[in-house]
Amino acid sequence: MRVELTEVLWLDQRDFSLADIAELSGLPAAELRALVECGALTPTDPDAAEWRFGAECLLAARAARRLREDFELDSQGLAVALTLTERIHDLERQLGELRARLPRRME
Repeated sequence: MRVELTEVLWLDQRDFSLADIAELSGLPAAELRALVECGALTPTDPDAAEWRFGAECLLAARAARRLREDFELDSQGLAVALTLTERIHDLERQLGELRARLPRRME
């Protein structure tokens, strides 16, 4: 029997530097900066000397790396794909909330 140990991060309780996001996502810092410039990633304080990011940006950066590898997208393509993916998740959340408000049908 083989047991693997995995490092776990509680994402909702941390913020991350650009270097952290680069290391944890596998995207180079230059590409992450390009995604910030395109508006696909948003630092918690864009005017700060050193950008910090929430957990949602780490998840988006990981998705961006997978999209880049799977579809060979450049930074602009990644920005569009991330924006559309975020919009889909938002619409799915709204749909779930609306469904929760509907009365249960008797069958």
